Amino acid sequence: MQVLLADPFAATQALAPVRLADGVLAELSGAILDGRLPEGGALPSEARLAARFGVSKQVVREAIRQLAALGIVEIGQGRATRVVAMTGEPLGRFWRFAVGDTAAGLREAVELRRMLEPQVARLAAERATEDGLIDLAAALARMEAAIADPTHWMQADLDFHATLARLAGNRLVRLQMHGLRPVIERVMQRMNAIATREPADWRTTFERHARVQRAVMARDADAAQAAMLDHFAAAEGAIAAIFTHAGEPTE
Repeated sequence: MQVLLADPFAATQALAPVRLADGVLAELSGAILDGRLPEGGALPSEARLAARFGVSKQVVREAIRQLAALGIVEIGQGRATRVVAMTGEPLGRFWRFAVGDTAAGLREAVELRRMLEPQVARLAAERATEDGLIDLAAALARMEAAIADPTHWMQADLDFHATLARLAGNRLVRLQMHGLRPVIERVMQRMNAIATREPADWRTTFERHARVQRAVMARDADAAQAAMLDHFAAAEGAIAAIFTHAGEPTE
């Protein structure tokens, strides 16, 4: 059971009068990240924070607005501001804006995913908990049940990769993969729109995911990484077709 300090900022000195809001933001962020201000917990009042940091309530309010813009706190009307779970949603909004809906942007997103996911699979094999392995098997079973059903398959596929990111045991990796999810979903939607899959194609794709899952279950990091690399190599032709399909923008 985690013991929280009565005053999460008891050791904080008054901030220097330079970029005060940034200083308050750094202090609040630190308290959230190390658990002094836990998920679901309420922030101290603006007046209390202002007194603790030696700044005005306006400075505190600006820092809290920045946290809210990042999706880290939720400002309530007539109630305390509370810490919310970091899900990667603000990062997802950024990626959707940065990528847009162009072939060039989507291609770069696929390249980024290809750089990340083999290492994610390796870390998952090294760090997965028993409960996490059960979740990964369940995600794979959902994929098998959704074979030849593009809509449900896509969500199960995304969940499989999201589970791997969680099993990797790296919070930043998990947030990054969550943020990329809307972009990767768009890539899959385009792929499904132009692809013609035979039953054997679905099964082959499923087996590539199953190979990753078996390696992670076996705690074989080398095999997990190799299986994910092979998965992307095998899918390269289908992915390339998205960017060469007639009528697609290229920039």
